[in-house]
Amino acid sequence: MVKIKRLASTDSTFDATLKQLLAFEDAQDDAIDTTVANILSDVKKRGDDAVLEYTRRFDNMTVTTAAEIELPQTYLQQSLQALSTVQRDALEQAAHRVRIYHEKQQTQSWQYHEADGTMLGQKITPLDRVGLYVPGGKACYPSSVLMNALPARVAGVGELIMVVPTPGGEKNNLVMAAAAVCNIDRVFTIGGAQAIGALAYGTETIPAVDKIVGPGNAYVAAAKRRVFGTVGIDMIAGPSEILVICDGKTDPDWIAMDLFSQAEHDELAQAILLSPDAGFLDQVANSINRQLDAMPRKAVIRTSLENRGALIHVRDLDEACSITNKIAPEHLELSVEQPEKLVEKIKHAGAIFLGKHTCEALGDYCAGPNHVLPTSRTARFSSPLGVYDFQKRSSLIQVSEQGAATLGGIASVLARGEGLQAHAMSAEYRFDKEIK
Repeated sequence: MVKIKRLASTDSTFDATLKQLLAFEDAQDDAIDTTVANILSDVKKRGDDAVLEYTRRFDNMTVTTAAEIELPQTYLQQSLQALSTVQRDALEQAAHRVRIYHEKQQTQSWQYHEADGTMLGQKITPLDRVGLYVPGGKACYPSSVLMNALPARVAGVGELIMVVPTPGGEKNNLVMAAAAVCNIDRVFTIGGAQAIGALAYGTETIPAVDKIVGPGNAYVAAAKRRVFGTVGIDMIAGPSEILVICDGKTDPDWIAMDLFSQAEHDELAQAILLSPDAGFLDQVANSINRQLDAMPRKAVIRTSLENRGALIHVRDLDEACSITNKIAPEHLELSVEQPEKLVEKIKHAGAIFLGKHTCEALGDYCAGPNHVLPTSRTARFSSPLGVYDFQKRSSLIQVSEQGAATLGGIASVLARGEGLQAHAMSAEYRFDKEIK
């Protein structure tokens, strides 16, 4: 029997209980942070030598030269050719859908002219070089390659550098094939904090990048925190989350499996169901217990559901939307008959899945939108990874002679009000020739 929490929005203690359920302690482990700090410092000082040393130590690799940690393009293409037809077709179709979706996000530079001839605008420029961290070894996340590399490609990033650990020399064919499909420029078989340090600072062999994206373990997350500022990063992701709003008219087995799909990620993952139908919540609870034993990762699912999951009875769907906005989930399924009506009421969610046929798992792999999403309530102020994360904006300002007088007068008053005389005089020189 899975002891998943049953809550009701009408309970006097509901708000406090929900707050406690959502609480996630993301405090950094001091030991991990100290280890990471030392590794980053060493990589910054010793470059390739440090990267090779840590790769031998942590990944049980017998590498002695930097040339041994870079995979040739021919290897990536061979990995793609070695896939079964079914796997290759799935990978290429997913890549196509992800690429098409992100092409819709492209923005253009723009400018406009004022009556006096002053021109103002914005220039959109892609990043020069981006580093992509991909978990490796027995882990198989080709979808992570697609979701991080393809929006960067669409944005026009000049060069993509991928790092992937290969413990004991074990390389995952699907991951390498995905790198080929995405036309990754260079792939290095390194991982951990040393890989983040190499990407951030550069070594004799590994070029420094402008931004690092992609998921990793606690050491990778700690390293990304520390190098932020030297390079950009995508985000520091917390455990995966799913919240389902259901009107009680979807097969309860479907909903139970949707909750499993996130719970199986991690013991800290969170799966919550909101429904105004108490009987339906009972049906889902029964389905959870009936289906759990058949899951290969049943122990992880059980721990996740019992510690951080919940089945919540709400007054109606409007209240479900209100509670959802408080939770600001990474993934939100609107498994109701008319999901379009609820979308307008949702303010905070990383990705919204409409209708009972739209399971969250499709978004993880092949629907098209990015699966790199804000977690831990950060959907209140942040967005999915996209093309815009691989571009930067430069303001364009070209002031006419007439505009210099108008704007200069405004700037002069404000600058002198701030006590910044040089600012004021710099503006005044452009329209008051006697000041010289």
